[in-house]
Order: sequence, then C-alpha cells, then structure tokens
Amino acid sequence: MANKITDGIAVLNHSAIRIENEKTIYFDPFGIKESKHDADVIFITHEHYDHFSPEDIALVRKGSTKIVIPVKMKEKLHTLDFMAEAIQLVTPEKNYLIDGLKVSTVPAYNKTKPFHPKSSDYVGYIVTMQDITYYVSGDTDATQESMQVHCDVALIPIGGTYTMNPRSASELINFMRPKAVVPTHYGGIVGKKSDADEFMSYLSKDIECECLLQL
Repeated sequence: MANKITDGIAVLNHSAIRIENEKTIYFDPFGIKESKHDADVIFITHEHYDHFSPEDIALVRKGSTKIVIPVKMKEKLHTLDFMAEAIQLVTPEKNYLIDGLKVSTVPAYNKTKPFHPKSSDYVGYIVTMQDITYYVSGDTDATQESMQVHCDVALIPIGGTYTMNPRSASELINFMRPKAVVPTHYGGIVGKKSDADEFMSYLSKDIECECLLQL
C-alpha cells in the first residue's frame, strides 16, 4: 500500500503532536503516557498549561533534543534545564533553520476571544521534512495569516471555546486547501469526540481528513 502523507503523525493527547519523518519532532507535549525520550526537536506554541508542560517535556526529551519556544516565554526556560545552544527563541512571521529543518512561524491568536491575544506573540509552526510541509497552528482562530499558509498537511484545533469550532475550522481548511488535515484540540479538555465527525462533514471532499487523536 502506498504511503500516506499523514504517515508518522500521532495526536497523543489534546494538542500534543508527534511527527516521525526525517526527524522525530513534538509539538506541545502534554499528558504523555509513554516516555520514549526520542525527540529531536520540541516545538512549544504558547504558555498555557496544556501546551507548555515541563513534566511532559522531560518525558520526551533526550540529551541532544532542541527546544523551540516563543521569545516571550524566555523566562520560563529555567524550568526546563536546556543548555543555551539547544534553545531557539522565535517570534511570529519569521523563518528559521533548526536542526537542519526549515521552520516558519505563523501568528496564533483569537480575533475576538480573550484567551490568546495577538500581543502575546504565540505561534504556530510550518515545518518541512522530506518535502512534506506540516502546519501545526497552535491555538488560533481563522486569521489573515493562517489563511495565507501553504502546506501539505494542516493540524488545527476544532473544539471551540478557546479556538475555532468545527465549522470555522473547516472553512479555514477549505480556503487553505492542504492535501490533508488532522483535527486537534477536542475530545478532552474542551470539545467532544463527535466534533471530528462534524468537522469532516463540512470539508471539501477532495481534502483528506485523518482523525488521529488517541482518545
């Protein structure tokens, strides 16, 4: 069977994402049940407890792990005990080369809700591995910046309350037109398991949807 573009992706819990491709990378590890200590790079989108968890970061990191974190979270680095050369501070709308990977940052924010203000400089990440471009949006609404993202696979929140709900998330994806989408941020702390079915019902039929949340 031919490889799927979403191969190697796991949504471990809520918005905790592991992608194994050219390297093994994690986004916002939280509620980790199996400590593999296999992360080449850990990406943090913002400071909320369900996205920045020092205890869970410790479960996936190894001696050579790099961590990527918004510059406004710099004061929290003392809780992680990473060497300076293993830390990459980032700001929105910038391009980086991190551990050999091309990485771009996309602003992640709410347009009217108070939970993720644009002024906080929270980010989503566009990461390219083996010619596949992954967009992990972090906690965001459908914004002007996210609508300009070009990617092969989009991983976006659908659970509502703090982020997009199934309908608004599907509208963003139908506009972006990635090859595949993986919903996140539902079925646990916020949102229902059935949100994934609702989200898929609104999607254009030519966009592959993989529900990979390990509920």
